[in-house]
Amino acid sequence: MITSIATDRRSNLIGCIWMVASMGAFAVEDTLVKAASQTLPVGQILIFFGLGGAFAFACLALASRQPLFCREAISRPMRIRAVFEVVGRLFYVASISMIPLSAATVILQATPLVVVAGAARFFGEKVGWRRWAAILVGLTGVVVIVQPGSEGFSVLSLLAVIGMIGFAGRDLASRAAPASLGTAILGFYGYLCVVLAGVLFSAWQWEPFLRPDARVSAILLGAMLSGVAAYWCLMKAMRTGEVAAVTPFRYSRMLFGVFLGVVVFGEQPGISMLFGSALIILSGLFVAWRGRTAKQDLQQLLTAVEVAGGKRT
Repeated sequence: MITSIATDRRSNLIGCIWMVASMGAFAVEDTLVKAASQTLPVGQILIFFGLGGAFAFACLALASRQPLFCREAISRPMRIRAVFEVVGRLFYVASISMIPLSAATVILQATPLVVVAGAARFFGEKVGWRRWAAILVGLTGVVVIVQPGSEGFSVLSLLAVIGMIGFAGRDLASRAAPASLGTAILGFYGYLCVVLAGVLFSAWQWEPFLRPDARVSAILLGAMLSGVAAYWCLMKAMRTGEVAAVTPFRYSRMLFGVFLGVVVFGEQPGISMLFGSALIILSGLFVAWRGRTAKQDLQQLLTAVEVAGGKRT
């Protein structure tokens, strides 16, 4: 029993390390994409970034002998996932190219809250009033950051909000995706959606493609490698430790994002953003904690029922 507990703790610790590494890599990816957007059109960045990521995951899928094209890949959940992936990538990348990286990163941290709300609405998961209250508090934090109706309001910040909703929809659709599709396949089709997002943005923006110099090419390559590494570390985290144990460490992405925004781009987070960030993080941690407590209570109830049933027999 003691050995089992020690093993679980070790697995959770390793999972948490993978999660922090994933969030750090995602923050580096965002930083490099924002740096590239100062030279290249956003649509071109999305296309190059998507093609590189799709190629990397295609190689991983083929190496593990997973077929790239199968009937499950065009199932209804995967089509819905593709739509939300396009929306999320398109609007989030547009947001980090136009607003401070720290603000876009903080708004993105509301994604788990929207996922929990969506799971209750579409998958029938039970969410008590405490978690609903926490979700509302977290969404209030987003409103505090965006500041609608104030002098500091920028309509461009809504791009990050729409991107966050897109990513939440993608995560919900991923839960309904066929179990036969592995991580590499999901990553492959996810990055193909990034290419599609780039094509759509280029058609709307109608800016000519530019030939990147060696510096910008290196930035794009770094962004692509960081994105693939981040996705891979995220899957390792979710499969190594307990979900309830590793999920709270998703919020480390905000710390990385704010730090890189300040150091690399000279951003200065205001009081409203810091207060809104605190609301989002605290509510997110509470939702994760309540979810873990609810599962433990359910497991104890089921165990009690099984014991009672055994005694009757």
